[in-house]
Amino acid sequence: MTRKTKNPRQHALHRLVAGALIGTGLLIAGCSETVTKHGQLFRDSDLQQIQPGMMQEQVKLSLGTPTTTTTTGSGQVYYYISSTMAQKAFFAPEEKDRKVVAVYFNQTGMVERVANYGLKDGKVFDFVSRTTPAPGGNEEGILKQLFRNLGQQQLFGGG
Repeated sequence: MTRKTKNPRQHALHRLVAGALIGTGLLIAGCSETVTKHGQLFRDSDLQQIQPGMMQEQVKLSLGTPTTTTTTGSGQVYYYISSTMAQKAFFAPEEKDRKVVAVYFNQTGMVERVANYGLKDGKVFDFVSRTTPAPGGNEEGILKQLFRNLGQQQLFGGG
């Protein structure tokens, strides 16, 4: 029985092709995008459970502990913040989306309203009522701070 041996050139060509395939696979894998979500992510049904007249503890039971809270002239506000980051290969992560759900309470601790804010064209925007806060309004200060500082500080833990 005779055994055929490969021509050294064929052997080198096969090694070259195999190396090229492996290199291409690694290159494609390195270019894939990694998406990371931080903070509280809600479905619409979660937010629909929060109704005017609910107490603060009921809101915490339904949505969890807020990311941050603040006191306004008319009562307290719970803010639930989430962001979505995308990173390709070794490049710096890029923020793709940020949402802030604000639950406004009156002075007796009952829900007055719920607002769902997002980042639209660089401005705070309420998706529910489709309004943008007026300059000097109560909520502009904290929302501006939240949007400005989130990109610079790790509020959601290591990542």
